[in-house]
Amino acid sequence: MRLLRLGAAGAETPAVVTADGRTFALSGLTDDIDGGFLASGGVERVREALDAGLLPRMETAGLRIGAPIARPGKVVCVGLNYRDHAEETGAPVPERPVVFMKDPGTVVGPYDGVLIPRGSTKTDWEVELAVVIGREARYLAGPEQAAACIAGYAISNDVSEREFQLEHSAQWDLGKSCETFNPLGPWLVTADEAGDVRALGMRLAVNGVPRQDGNTKNMIFDVPHLVWYLSQYMVLRPGDVINTGTPAGVALGLPDTPYLRAGDVVELSIDGLGTQRQTFTTA
Repeated sequence: MRLLRLGAAGAETPAVVTADGRTFALSGLTDDIDGGFLASGGVERVREALDAGLLPRMETAGLRIGAPIARPGKVVCVGLNYRDHAEETGAPVPERPVVFMKDPGTVVGPYDGVLIPRGSTKTDWEVELAVVIGREARYLAGPEQAAACIAGYAISNDVSEREFQLEHSAQWDLGKSCETFNPLGPWLVTADEAGDVRALGMRLAVNGVPRQDGNTKNMIFDVPHLVWYLSQYMVLRPGDVINTGTPAGVALGLPDTPYLRAGDVVELSIDGLGTQRQTFTTA
């Protein structure tokens, strides 16, 4: 299934999109799509109600698409998880996942505007596969246990300010946690419909110019490994989001470092997970 949230920011209506493109409201089943919904078997309840014809049809014309998960508890990011991206940035290929945190307040809708921070000259893009946790993952015995803890997948744009990230601190958080720096969605695609997440094409263009053209098959550490690994150091809870890394083609790694400026339009997609489009403006 494809779960999403429609409406003004802070007042979204939870909904589901069927395979034939029809949209049905979930307002009778849940107030929102969040950690509590996922932890309480919400996905299964939606599937049952949809099969029984109990959900009301919803008209979507003109409605904003919000992030598919409301109020994620945390956004955990994995850096340098594609060999070509590590090489383009001059970083060594990691032997263990590079982990950092991103303020969950950065999460916005997939078509919302993104604010370039004041004083920024190096705002960058990163198309990423996002994993949404559906069941608590704590000290998993191995990667084979990860699948049971995953609710689904979404597109994430891990927007980054490279000067803040790499020059202002030994930690990356300053360049990752600026407001609006994590467009997410349009959908939370459940694991049964997402296809083989080990082989999804991912693309990003800026002002119509292709910049990233990668595939999740080139991850250094795959999704099951990442969920298992992270569970050894933190408790992953329903509604948490994991950004799993980006392929080559970011501005930082291009010869002319074409960082984003006000008015630039970024479009990104991942096979089976939809598309995003953001216009960048000055904060």
